[in-house]
Amino acid sequence: MPHKHNASRRHLISKMKFTVTNWQEYEAGLRRRGSLTLWVTPEAFAGWAAPLRKTRGGKPRYSDLAIETTLMLGMVFGLRLRQSEGLLRSVLALMGLDLPVPDHTALSRRARTWVASVERRATPDLPLHVLVDSTGLKIYGTGQWLEEKHGAKSRRGWRKLHLALDADSGEIIAHSLTDQETGDASQLEPLLDQIDDEIGQFTADGAYDGEPSYDAVLRHSAGAEVIIPPRSNAVGRLNAQASCQRDDHIASMQTDGRLKWQASTGYGKRR
Repeated sequence: MPHKHNASRRHLISKMKFTVTNWQEYEAGLRRRGSLTLWVTPEAFAGWAAPLRKTRGGKPRYSDLAIETTLMLGMVFGLRLRQSEGLLRSVLALMGLDLPVPDHTALSRRARTWVASVERRATPDLPLHVLVDSTGLKIYGTGQWLEEKHGAKSRRGWRKLHLALDADSGEIIAHSLTDQETGDASQLEPLLDQIDDEIGQFTADGAYDGEPSYDAVLRHSAGAEVIIPPRSNAVGRLNAQASCQRDDHIASMQTDGRLKWQASTGYGKRR
């Protein structure tokens, strides 16, 4: 958040106050948060049954769409396979649809080879908008078991998963797994080496700020627009031609402030 740089004097900054004038619409919006609406499109209804098989072997009864729908419902509501089957059966009965529901044995068998469908880019020829960030992964092993069972002290291990995503489709296009001591910026080039397409826009948080990050992105795609928030004490270097975008960000932030810089560059859309 942009105000984290003012954490030491946060108590001196007054909180923003919002006055709700449209109480009727506000309460209606709160009620809509608890509503549940499900519908089945004609395309899903037509593709619910498995297509005819032209080769030898038994014909599956349920299509990949039916298996994916049932598994997705179970994942959203945190249900087991039998409960997922029962939920979908009751929903289809309430909707008055005569569709076969995959049983839990078929779900268990098909889930081993099921691959979730990923939305691809509508225009694959256009440059990518790449989002880069990292997250922590906790390692569970004998140490955690001893700590929970007998109260033994153990040093918990962590790993960092560095990800590069396509902003348009949400697809993970590059990844890297390191230990907890590895910096985020050091894994930028390994991530870029896994991307073959041209990058049109690159967005990352302040952990990647620095001339090496700009240089790495521009070496990969010379015309890329790099959007990385500079540090609060960042100073531009006018002689560095490869990092002129960083100098522009620093100047814009010093002139207009961090919030206006985020609005002008679209940095907030990465969330």
